[in-house]
Amino acid sequence: MNILLIGSGGREHALAWALAASPLMTKLYAAPGNGGICQEAECVALDADDHDAVISFCRNNEIDLVVIGPEAPLVAGLGDALEAAGIKAFGPSAAAAQLEGSKHFTKALCREANIPTAAYEHFTQAGAALAYLEGRSLPIVIKADGLAAGKGVIIAETMDQARGAVEMIFGGAFGDAGASLVVEDFLEGEEASFFAISDGKTVLPLATAQDHKRVHDGDEGPNTGGMGAYSPAPVLDEAMVARTMAEIIEPTIAALADRGTPFRGVLFAGLMITARGPELIEYNVRFGDPECQVLMMRLKDDLLLLLKGAADGVLDQMSVRWFDDAALSVVMAANGYPGAYDKGSEIRGLEDAGAVEGVTIFHAGTKRDGDKVLAVGGRVLNVTATGATIEEAQMRAYRAVDLIDWPEGFCRRDIGWRAIGRIRGQRE
Repeated sequence: MNILLIGSGGREHALAWALAASPLMTKLYAAPGNGGICQEAECVALDADDHDAVISFCRNNEIDLVVIGPEAPLVAGLGDALEAAGIKAFGPSAAAAQLEGSKHFTKALCREANIPTAAYEHFTQAGAALAYLEGRSLPIVIKADGLAAGKGVIIAETMDQARGAVEMIFGGAFGDAGASLVVEDFLEGEEASFFAISDGKTVLPLATAQDHKRVHDGDEGPNTGGMGAYSPAPVLDEAMVARTMAEIIEPTIAALADRGTPFRGVLFAGLMITARGPELIEYNVRFGDPECQVLMMRLKDDLLLLLKGAADGVLDQMSVRWFDDAALSVVMAANGYPGAYDKGSEIRGLEDAGAVEGVTIFHAGTKRDGDKVLAVGGRVLNVTATGATIEEAQMRAYRAVDLIDWPEGFCRRDIGWRAIGRIRGQRE
């Protein structure tokens, strides 16, 4: 099969790495790719926003399946344009992708389908939102309604912070994503990520993970796109997974099918595990980043066969298997991230780091300049390792991190702390 992979981040490098291993693969293209993806695929200069150009490329290169990595092209309807042109795509329609494209859409669907989530209200005017805040308890969560690259969520500890968040969002801090906002109650518990795959009718559970959103150790500092992840998530045991499927995932898939907008693709549920059980924080309509990296390291089955099965509507004939080993990924980011950062610094030592047992390094914000690897993004590398335990995977990942020579970058040194603390507590 000839495959076109859309995207340029660490998630897409992990997908390219897994897809390239498939015996079904004939030729893998990536648009636009990055300094790591080019080792697995032929990178091509295609603009995912130019649907006609993508369709022409697919026809000229006899593409059998387009795998759409990031959320923005899905929300913009690239999958719909490809399907209309008779080209198979993995990823939901624009209508179904509203699960990520609009916080209000998802919260309204949860209310309609009785899916457990925090109480909320939706606002299009600052005045009404500010008035609503006066009657709520703290902390409280304010979210820009649209896509904001993982940065449009503010957890306000004080009423002044809450008011400031409302004014900032309506003041244009997140552009069109902040044309409206959602205010929701704060959920107490432990966050976790759950993944499932659907062909619009059948939905199969995938794996669990936990990521680390804040930039500094101890979960301090501003939110980021994710500074590291591990899989599996101990808080999501078999019983909690079963509840998540029955109470959250399956009702969502059924509700979308009933609306005539079946969901075909990966559904990523950001959960809070509360005293009442799993509650939905948000949906993403694609593999997470950096969660995808740890999932691909643990996936035992052929990724291409699985994605093709979802696109073809035959998941009822399939199952998914996982390696028992844990996986953990440490994000190396450019100094200054998630604020301003410099580009163009050279990264050395990647070969030695990648030789550490169990380690694979996925590139995110890199490009190649001859034999050099240069940093050109905020999140730059995903140093990912497997191990018999999360502790062993963590040890291997940081051993590799310490072999990378990149003074212009940094990472958190505590990825996996919650899971390791839980496991050590159980031992004691």
